[in-house]
Amino acid sequence: MIDARAAALRDRLRWRLVAAAATPTTATGEVDPAVTGAYLRGLVADGADALAVLAHTGRGPYLDPSTRGEIIAAAVRTGVPVLVGVGGRSDETGDSVAAEAVQAAELGAAGVLVFPVTGDPVGHHDAVWRASGLPMLAFDLYLRPYPGPELAALLEHPGVAGLKVARLHDAIACQAALAAANRADRLAVTGEDRMFGPSLLWGAQAALVGIAAAAVPVTAAVLRAFADKEYAAFVAASGRLDRLAEVTFTEPMEGYVRRMLWIAASEGRIPAEYAADPHGPALSEQDRERVLRVAGAR
Repeated sequence: MIDARAAALRDRLRWRLVAAAATPTTATGEVDPAVTGAYLRGLVADGADALAVLAHTGRGPYLDPSTRGEIIAAAVRTGVPVLVGVGGRSDETGDSVAAEAVQAAELGAAGVLVFPVTGDPVGHHDAVWRASGLPMLAFDLYLRPYPGPELAALLEHPGVAGLKVARLHDAIACQAALAAANRADRLAVTGEDRMFGPSLLWGAQAALVGIAAAAVPVTAAVLRAFADKEYAAFVAASGRLDRLAEVTFTEPMEGYVRRMLWIAASEGRIPAEYAADPHGPALSEQDRERVLRVAGAR
């Protein structure tokens, strides 16, 4: 049975857009709290109902505890629900992930997004839950997907409020995971930037996506139209979002973080020197021009 805290977060986020925020960073890895705070406030002002910080888009696994704390605190000050990515490091231990969740709880986060693990995902989530008491979103990520039986067991954990599904190009797996979340009475959350509209048709009832790290109104319009059953508007908005996703979520796929930061800088959300991603691949000037051309034409 779902815990009351997890049920409350599940219900609070239904039909809400959670922006998977990037972390504005210079080429040498500097993070400025003032730049970050202004960026996060801008996402909320433009239509993000909640924020997810320090997740994949936010490069959370690469950041030290002090920097993580500054980012969490800045997100909480926006006044919307904040989910914090925990885990994802190659050298992580159960204790280190639990410590990240405890930090998130102490700073006022509403919940945590738990990076996927191999071995014992239920035990891993249980340790996070017992340490922090924060409701959790499980994460079915294309880089480390959960087998069906493991996913079903995980969705029975009382602290799991929902499941973020990000299978990238596997439509069948996406459909199955969303259906599993709905069967378990957990929130089915799309993380599908390239299958955003279809994933809503397949049963997603909220969104947590990196494509909302900038150009928030484009993503928000799709979710709002579908939730309001305005299907002609949904089709039109989906077309605009798909055109943007086509040039941002493409090979090299890890380049999407820098591409979204380019858009954020072009929109005036961040200074141009903070549109770097030291942890991602090198990208060409032609790539940048193509992204900004499509972003500007939406």
